[in-house]
Amino acid sequence: MSSAPGFWHRLDRFLARLRPHREPLSMLIDGALVALAWNVTYLFRLGFERWLSARPGYDGWVLLGIVAVYMVAFRALRVPQGMWRFSGFGEVRRIALACLAAGLVSAVGVLMLQLVQVPRAVLALHPFVALMALALVRMGYRTLYEHARAQITGSEREVRRALVLGAGDAARRLLAGIHQQGWIVLGLLDDDPAKQGARIAGIPVLGPLSAVTDKAVLRGVTHLVIALPGATAAQRRRAVTLAGGTGLPVLTVPSADELRSGQAERVRDIEPEDLLGREPVQLDEAGIAETVHGRTVLVTGGGGSIGSELCRQLARFAPARLVLVELSEYNLYAIEQELARHFPGLPLVPLIADVKDLPALRALMQRWRPQLVFHAAAYKHVPLMEVDNAWAALRNNTLGTWHAALAAAEASAERFVLISTDKAVNPTNVMGATKRAAELVVSAMAAAHPGTRFMAVRFGNVLGSSGSVIPKFKEQIARGGPLTVTHPEIIRYFMTIPEAARLVLQAAAIGETAQVLVLDMGEPVRIVELARTLIRLAGKTEAEVGIVFTGLRPGEKLYEELLADDDNSVPTSYARLRVARLRQTDVRERVQAWLDALPTTAGADDAQARALLQQLVTEFRPSP
Repeated sequence: MSSAPGFWHRLDRFLARLRPHREPLSMLIDGALVALAWNVTYLFRLGFERWLSARPGYDGWVLLGIVAVYMVAFRALRVPQGMWRFSGFGEVRRIALACLAAGLVSAVGVLMLQLVQVPRAVLALHPFVALMALALVRMGYRTLYEHARAQITGSEREVRRALVLGAGDAARRLLAGIHQQGWIVLGLLDDDPAKQGARIAGIPVLGPLSAVTDKAVLRGVTHLVIALPGATAAQRRRAVTLAGGTGLPVLTVPSADELRSGQAERVRDIEPEDLLGREPVQLDEAGIAETVHGRTVLVTGGGGSIGSELCRQLARFAPARLVLVELSEYNLYAIEQELARHFPGLPLVPLIADVKDLPALRALMQRWRPQLVFHAAAYKHVPLMEVDNAWAALRNNTLGTWHAALAAAEASAERFVLISTDKAVNPTNVMGATKRAAELVVSAMAAAHPGTRFMAVRFGNVLGSSGSVIPKFKEQIARGGPLTVTHPEIIRYFMTIPEAARLVLQAAAIGETAQVLVLDMGEPVRIVELARTLIRLAGKTEAEVGIVFTGLRPGEKLYEELLADDDNSVPTSYARLRVARLRQTDVRERVQAWLDALPTTAGADDAQARALLQQLVTEFRPSP
């Protein structure tokens, strides 16, 4: 199939433009068919020689009256509302009832008016001839439509008709291949005045992006495609907002890099970064490369959402060796296979290990001697850790951090970076308290082991990570709803997974020991508005899907903080990054005494775990 749209594409576009006028066109065509059937019936009854000459002079008025009666019957039985491309037995049955009713009324009317020159056979046969004409036209249209669909899509699936937002290079590349995937592009929209009224690859530019709200522009459109990969985040956000308000499913094109690599014909769902609505932080790639290139790098939790993306980002800077430490066999296998496929020259060391196992961590650190250690292994789901799992969270998140940091220091690692969270600030839940305790452990390690730089990176919620709201909302939409939101006023700070990983790398490059780096994450997002946006982008309405407020879960806040009230922060050379200098009073002695007093068994209960956390994290206020 040629990449350029051919006859079948043009035919489908023409029919799509007519579809909003389906009912009046159906009435017009059906009226013409009723009139044609009247003449065919005369021809059948009287033959070629007499079918015109033997008619009475008032036959034209009779025909006009009969057509009017049929139109009333069709309207009463909702025949014009039928979609011809889906015509079947049900549609034919409805037409048959309409024809028989209209034929009976017409015959009674002619007889009552004593129009005796109208042949009785014509009155009797006309409803059946009209039924055959109406049914044949509909069956013919359906056959033509299905053949066109097969020619366009190569299968029996429905033709997808797109309106593309953007008429730049990305749109040109998209048009070069999208028709091969069974798509038909009906038009383009672009804010550039010079492009208004132009045609790109034969497709007209119908107006600016704001014209997407015009019903005339949306005629026949089944999907919207945003083709603005080079636009600013604010411009993309505006396009997403405009498209989401139409009630149609919204897709977008791949990134600029993917378009340049020849993948222009693909379109994808809206991803988390498309909803962020701000420019991702730009970091010092040269400084990161200097820190990572040619070094042995170890990542704990390397198969998790953040850890796996961190491994992808690290691989770009060609470390001498990348050691992947992961407890989940499947996650470890998945990231190892992905990295081996995309970075075939990178030496990988996939290791199954548990950060709660200090001897195992010591052994692997001593064997591989990493210069950089990124500690991403953690339990992070707040409600899950709050009930019946508090001790498990303390052992994994806090003791696991101590084990990893201690093993790294003993192996003479140059840098150790803890991945922390905004929930560590004034924590009200066990997960946040364990991460704040982990930050204090890192501060204590910095004082005890000056040969290693210990630092932490603190950021908010990560869009698209496992357990985050967007994958959950998408799954709920796919099931038909409802979407569950804990509270109508709950807000969160968000960043994307790649952005979070880049921030961690930047921390390793510029961070000094005992520092916590914090990203300026912009304006917070109301979760309920995020839910509504995803519903609109799926082409549904809130009434169809529904949103249910379930109430705040144990330990959950209405809002999160990135810095505690009595913490000080200072700017770095990067506008979006700040350094929090946290309280350090006797932190080494306090933390070590606390660690020494911890139970040695795994059998502590939740109440004991909370009490232990409150001893170290004095600002921890457990929820009732």
